[in-house]
Amino acid sequence: MNEWIARLAPGPGDGPRLAVKDAIDVEGVPTTVGCKGIADSAVAATRDARCVATARAAGARIIGKTNLHELCFGTTGLNPTFGNPVNPRWPDLMPGGSSSGSAVAIALGEADVAYGTDTGGSVRLPAASCGIAGLKTTWGRIPLDGVWPLAPSLDTVGPLAADVAGLVVGMQLLEPGFSLRGVAPATRIGRLSLPFEVDARVDAAVDAALRAAGVTVEPVALDGWEDMGRGFANVIGYEAWQADRHLMDIPGGVHPYVGQRFEWCASITDAAYKQGLDDLARWRAEVDALLKRVPVLALSTLTGPPPRVDEQHLNNACTSPFNASGSPAISIPVGTGAGESLQLVAAAGGEELLLATTAVIEQAVASQW
Repeated sequence: MNEWIARLAPGPGDGPRLAVKDAIDVEGVPTTVGCKGIADSAVAATRDARCVATARAAGARIIGKTNLHELCFGTTGLNPTFGNPVNPRWPDLMPGGSSSGSAVAIALGEADVAYGTDTGGSVRLPAASCGIAGLKTTWGRIPLDGVWPLAPSLDTVGPLAADVAGLVVGMQLLEPGFSLRGVAPATRIGRLSLPFEVDARVDAAVDAALRAAGVTVEPVALDGWEDMGRGFANVIGYEAWQADRHLMDIPGGVHPYVGQRFEWCASITDAAYKQGLDDLARWRAEVDALLKRVPVLALSTLTGPPPRVDEQHLNNACTSPFNASGSPAISIPVGTGAGESLQLVAAAGGEELLLATTAVIEQAVASQW
């Protein structure tokens, strides 16, 4: 199924089986980031990334490094160099990226928890595409020591699992002492209107899940979408070029599938990057202000079912805005059809609230299936 770049024999004990995206260092294993230019000269990591070290200390058994969209720089999850992970639920559709191998390993039951990175949706997109759960953490909450950078202003690490309970385990591996004890779920949720079209079936599944949970739903809106979109593109492109430009000098080092994106990134000026940071700061302030009015926002994770594997792009218009704001965001399936996934967003540091709230919705939806 091409979900693995390296398989490892699990250590002793009965701790959770942990799959680690191959952009995150695991001691004794090379980190390839799914890229030939890195893999050809990669040597075994001399230490675990900090987020892996905390998992080992908590008893996790690391079972392998998972495949990904090359250099974490794409949404499809396809990797022509290492082979394409196959979506277990809908094999003709994209697995979603960039953390595709992690999502596939969870969907197949090969791991209990998987680590992914999320810079523009790379945990939530594959979770939604493969019908599992995924959590993008607050920017800056989980240390990124030992994680290959894509865009440091946006990069995060987060867990994928079969359900919300698995995500809680994932957070306990990432952050010692993490707990939902005493955390009350939100009973009032802002249903976010979007300036673009979402598939009617996907939108209906989101609304049905909120109704089933019995929460109070309040229509809400944000105004700064256009500036945010421009700013996000300039920031991720500029920082990705700074992180990986050296690979473009290696003949055949970057597959054209990703290399074409870097050609555009190279054209982003310092002035455009600075303007992009300003755009994102304004967006962050707008999102934060809305989350003071309502504790949680709701929208779909995808704009529709994931595209077929022979297409070129999976739209991340629903996910990237919350990388731009730095907010934590969670994705869970809320239907049996492809792409029927709910995304909830909370204020910075609100992972506990998100997980407590999503658990209620997950239970309500499961009772109707």
